[in-house]
Amino acid sequence: MDKTHPMRKYQLDIGRAITESVHRGKGLTFTVEIARQGGKNELSALLATFFLTMNRYSGGNMIKAAPTFLPQCLISMDRLKQWLNNVGYGGHWRTESGNTVVFGKARQIFLSAEPHSNVVGNTAHILLEMDEAQDIEPDKYHKEFRPMGASTNVTTVLYGTPWDGHSLLEEVAASNLELERKDGIKRHFSVPWEQVAAHSPPYRSYVESERERMGENHPLFRTQYLLLPVSGRGGLFAAGDTAQLQGRHPRLRRPSRNGVYVAGLDVGGGADGLSTLGRSPDSTVLTIGELDFSAADTLNRNPAVRLVEHYEWQGIPHHSLYPRLVDLLKNLWRCRRVAVDATGMGEGVASVLTKALGASAVTPLRFSAQSKSRLGYDLMSAVNSGRLKMYARDGSEEWAEFWRQVTSARVQYRMDKTMNFYVEESHGHDDYLNSLALLVEAGKYLPRVAKGRPRARERQQAMV
Repeated sequence: MDKTHPMRKYQLDIGRAITESVHRGKGLTFTVEIARQGGKNELSALLATFFLTMNRYSGGNMIKAAPTFLPQCLISMDRLKQWLNNVGYGGHWRTESGNTVVFGKARQIFLSAEPHSNVVGNTAHILLEMDEAQDIEPDKYHKEFRPMGASTNVTTVLYGTPWDGHSLLEEVAASNLELERKDGIKRHFSVPWEQVAAHSPPYRSYVESERERMGENHPLFRTQYLLLPVSGRGGLFAAGDTAQLQGRHPRLRRPSRNGVYVAGLDVGGGADGLSTLGRSPDSTVLTIGELDFSAADTLNRNPAVRLVEHYEWQGIPHHSLYPRLVDLLKNLWRCRRVAVDATGMGEGVASVLTKALGASAVTPLRFSAQSKSRLGYDLMSAVNSGRLKMYARDGSEEWAEFWRQVTSARVQYRMDKTMNFYVEESHGHDDYLNSLALLVEAGKYLPRVAKGRPRARERQQAMV
């Protein structure tokens, strides 16, 4: 958004409330939740431009903090510079110390709110802003940032989206709503995606495609677009989500003639077959899926995946499994892609499969907080959007164990927006669950499109 694009009504309403508090010295604290890409950053940059203009002769500091300096503060700095240039101030502002924009005697200072950042000693005279406040530690805000405006009774704004119900943003928002009930002064503003979409048809199309891709119950869609917290969802899937996962297609023992297949392989330990602390050893679980390109999501073209077969091995040394895995994946199912848990002992299995199937067909994944979180979010998207279907009940132990793990799956959301999914030890194992998540990763497969003359291209596509 630039000077040729007028502010939307909800931006103007928020801006007026903040401006009035600053001009009248009210020192109010506002919480502002606007759906992703809804114009929150443009509003902040416009306010900074306005207050720099109004205080260029009298002077004073504004302070804006973000969870990280790089890239978040630098992005905000660049946006402010663009606004200053757009309104005709190009050549009249300057930067200082790599984190300050100066216009006349007024300053906008950008600070990192990372836990170990050194910010004590700064004073906010005009405005104090906390960007992505749901990602800032409450203690950091209350002990180091909030006091920056104590001597000036500064107006404060916390921007962001909800998370788990206990973030800094949600803590202050709850306090603001209580104050509003007492004195009628509006301090909390919430603008979900439908309100933004009323001003922008392209935005509506984008968010609707995200809803199709992730599903409305996906934690990122809930928090970033519906502005609803994820708190209270201890289970990885709600009842409606697991209903989406239930398919009607039969289990297959062999591939169909024209099927395109992928696989997810979770590598278990306990090769000696002994239990650990009274718990049965983990299994190695291989899940086979058939791709349905006619049901791909519109945004990323990821095909739908139908689970068609499960294999489970427990207490068998990995080297004894190598020939069996290669035969199943290469010769029987002719899998186009296999995602393998390459953590610990799985690294050797992934290496053997890469040599046998080729590097392009094997995706080794080492589980870390970030990688498993991504797998979990992608799994939820596939389930919630209806693009992942389990074969119909067949009375098998594999079918029963799959559903036991899926319905027992738990989720833990972290402050940094990562998540962990698991089955509590008291409820058994999570090998089928991990294999399912790896299958979704393998399902991000698109056939190669040949280049060249039309007939040659058609023949090659038919062979893929």
